[in-house]
Amino acid sequence: QVRLVESGGGLVQAGGSLRLSCAASGRTFSSYAMAWFRQAPGKEREFVTAIKWVGGDTYYADSVKGRFTISINKAKNTLYLQMNSLKPEDTAVYYCASGSYFSELDSRYYYWGQGTQVTVSS
Repeated sequence: QVRLVESGGGLVQAGGSLRLSCAASGRTFSSYAMAWFRQAPGKEREFVTAIKWVGGDTYYADSVKGRFTISINKAKNTLYLQMNSLKPEDTAVYYCASGSYFSELDSRYYYWGQGTQVTVSS
């Protein structure tokens, strides 16, 4: 079992920055990859970015490439998402996830956090 707890969401103006954190506990060694997804009101959950626990390979959705950066602090078992140049369309609940596959498919991730709200005003 892996427990994930996100933090760092909030309200920010367009062009601003936020850093989300996801603290992992439990059987974190069983995770192969971690990811961030987001869900805007009335829309399906969408992939944002993923990172391999070992090796650090990353993958980004085109919509965030060049603006968002995913990283892991293994000593703290914490996943981060640095979000720069935020746009109103980035407004969503952001979820971190953990799983055994490095994938953009949410079905590949077994464990999920409760989500943190990010709101970008224009």
